[in-house]
Amino acid sequence: MSARVVLGVSGASGAMLARDCARLLHRLGAGVDLVISPMARRTLAEELGPDAEAELCALANRCHEIRDLGASIASGSYPVAGMIVAPCSMRSLAAIAQGLDDTLLTRAAGVQLKERRPLILLAREAPLTLAHLRNMTAATEMGAVILPPVPAFYLRPASLAEASAQIAARAVDLLRLAGPTATPWRPA
Repeated sequence: MSARVVLGVSGASGAMLARDCARLLHRLGAGVDLVISPMARRTLAEELGPDAEAELCALANRCHEIRDLGASIASGSYPVAGMIVAPCSMRSLAAIAQGLDDTLLTRAAGVQLKERRPLILLAREAPLTLAHLRNMTAATEMGAVILPPVPAFYLRPASLAEASAQIAARAVDLLRLAGPTATPWRPA
């Protein structure tokens, strides 16, 4: 296993982004420490079906309980290459931006920031309020990368699944675990 990555899944719409990130990390041989919020459990079931959470956990090396603030990923001494929150709800974004480490997901994200490790937030909301924008600014100023799951229309994706896989690949590429996996733009 080349590296360990924390994958946080919050309750925003876009559960396929979490699954696509987990699938790609698994293919790359990265160890995945998974933490899923209660609302994410519901969103996974509603958007991907009743077996989605089990599939996600099967792709992970370890599934952590969101209330377990004593888990390994809550410590900066636990070596990981970084963290992706996919999707990242505005509640999770706000907690991360304000340093409110009240769940394992937000605590693990805060650890990435304090340890100066990559933290990739697939912030999922539209339209955005001023509070959302300010929280994005605050998280960015602390070192997080805000990666809204915007499709690469220029690649002309044939399906939503293809667009989601490309966004997940961009997120994983930002961790620099291996060479680029996302399809690059190639001008005519």
